[in-house]
Amino acid sequence: MSRIADDATTAWIRRYHPSADSAVRLVCFPHAGGSASFFHPVSVRFAPEVDVVALQYPGRQDRRREPCVEDIGVLADRVAEEVGALSGKPTVFFGHSMGAVLAFETALRLEASGGNAPRAVVASGRRAPSTRRDERVHQRDDDGVVAELRLLNGTDSAVFGDDELLRMAMPAIRGDYRAIETYTCAPGRRVRCALTVLTGDSDPRTTLEEASAWREHTEGAFRMQVFPGGHFFLTDHQNEVNAEIHKELDAARAAVS
Repeated sequence: MSRIADDATTAWIRRYHPSADSAVRLVCFPHAGGSASFFHPVSVRFAPEVDVVALQYPGRQDRRREPCVEDIGVLADRVAEEVGALSGKPTVFFGHSMGAVLAFETALRLEASGGNAPRAVVASGRRAPSTRRDERVHQRDDDGVVAELRLLNGTDSAVFGDDELLRMAMPAIRGDYRAIETYTCAPGRRVRCALTVLTGDSDPRTTLEEASAWREHTEGAFRMQVFPGGHFFLTDHQNEVNAEIHKELDAARAAVS
């Protein structure tokens, strides 16, 4: 694959505030059913000093006519190809929920290939990869999937009130749930980079014990920050979450200065 310019946008790579002269990069991985636009506020906060890249998975928004990738491993392979085509700036990965697992798997691939591996992964709102729960949201009918979304409180309320919007979004939501609910990870799989975990203290899908188990998945530095709130605690604590990301960006920049 040819190199992707530092101010370019592609099907996978979205830059809301392109910044070719930035010294460090943040790659953002959306949650199940989510899209690149979820991270627009993050781009507002960090650009132009940081090259903020938000990933757009197939099957949603302007890519809604493309089939969803319903396997985390396959999706990580494709994301690694795209991120590997970026320039070699010091990079931090930030993923929420399903995006946290995808960021971890992408980092593993880039470390193995010698590509643009991140200096740190910030894993938000997700239990450790090797922890298991028997979850089958992807097998529910549409009402059952919507009930899960309401429980997690991560979908714009306007979507719930618009049947057409909900029908358009449902294939991507269901496909992403199938990908993350069928994902497995061996306990011994570890990234070499630093790993920071952010979690809500009342997340119905991640206990503090399950979040702290991320410690077993890195050979680098590990830290964990607990916030008040549920699965989407980051929307209520945006400034604090951005501060945690900023710490990792500063560390990545300092490592090469």
